[in-house]
Amino acid sequence: MSADDRPLLLVLGSGKQEFREYLLRSLASRYRVHLFVTGSASWEHAYVTGVTGFASMFDLAPMVEAARALAAREPIAGVLTWDEARTPQTAALARELGLVGDPAAIGRCRDKHQTRLALDAAGVAQPRSRRVASLAEAEQVAERFGYPVILKPSDLALSAGVIKVERPGDLPAGWAFTSGQRYIGRPEWRPVVLLEEYADGEEISVDAVVYRGELTPLCVGRKEIGHPPYCIEVGHFVHGDDPLLRDPEIVDLLRGAHAALGFTDGVTHTEIKLSSRGARIIEVNGRLGGGMIPYLGLRATGVDVALAAAAAATGRAPDVVPDRKLVAAVRFFYPEHDDTRIDSIGFDPAGLPPAVDLTALLAVPGDVRSAPPGGTVNGRIAYATAVAQTAQECRDALDAAAAALRVNR
Repeated sequence: MSADDRPLLLVLGSGKQEFREYLLRSLASRYRVHLFVTGSASWEHAYVTGVTGFASMFDLAPMVEAARALAAREPIAGVLTWDEARTPQTAALARELGLVGDPAAIGRCRDKHQTRLALDAAGVAQPRSRRVASLAEAEQVAERFGYPVILKPSDLALSAGVIKVERPGDLPAGWAFTSGQRYIGRPEWRPVVLLEEYADGEEISVDAVVYRGELTPLCVGRKEIGHPPYCIEVGHFVHGDDPLLRDPEIVDLLRGAHAALGFTDGVTHTEIKLSSRGARIIEVNGRLGGGMIPYLGLRATGVDVALAAAAAATGRAPDVVPDRKLVAAVRFFYPEHDDTRIDSIGFDPAGLPPAVDLTALLAVPGDVRSAPPGGTVNGRIAYATAVAQTAQECRDALDAAAAALRVNR
């Protein structure tokens, strides 16, 4: 396919280069990409054919106008985002242009309370959940559910505001933490708080593509959670031959959840607990995963989640055939102390074994970073990925990367 023959794909948002460049690189191999961003683009220019900047991407009307003007010049094949906060606008733009996108289904994914209601109505296995408006109401629901419980905002991402509360005496502090969350750039926003039954067991995520109602799991991320009681993702492992990709319970659970949500076309990132009472849906996100999971899936299986997402968004059958069975992993690094001022940071190349695939610095000299809860995703100072034949080889390589990270403060 020549560059001029590539379909035009409209992408909303880009994100940090260290976490999202690989996605635009993949898309540019098959599509001409026009990017909608807040402000202006920088590193993205290497992968896109056009950019439109907006003062705010929460205001839909200017984006509809710009998208229609773009479509008048040349056909737009599909609309895509991997930014959780942009999923409603993406679906709305697709609907305006007569393309693949369902605002109602995305809305049920975006609002975790609506997710719970839809899954409950369909009898899909999940933790019990209630929306609570005060500490007093939270205390009543927690007493009914039994401790421990989970508090979370209904519409944030990246585990922001999520906390496990072990006992009644810890609930006031937990309530203050979750209800005190704020949304940068939207000063009027206040969290709708959900109190949920705690599901024990390992937590996984599944990135899947849905094409004309047919769901195919693409990669399973096995999470590493740290900094308790805050549910912070500190790493992921993806196995190219993970048996959960074909596990009947998991596949049936995914299909039931997507049917309940009315999600028929696109890519999703579903979080599941493998509890002692069976697998339970934690949440379904209407976009591909973060935390480098799609990249790990690509390295472990050969299946490109970004291209699968673009295919579904443009009404084309995605390529979902794996061509390898490796293990890929990522680990995120935090400072040891709160309010750490970074004077210098870097990895010692001599300490990095061959299995280390990527290293990225997320802080620069002069930055001040904190470990959770003061710093969640924004507290990360670096990450490393590893690819090998086994999980243990990846773990050893990431341990070596941790030892090779030099931070002066």
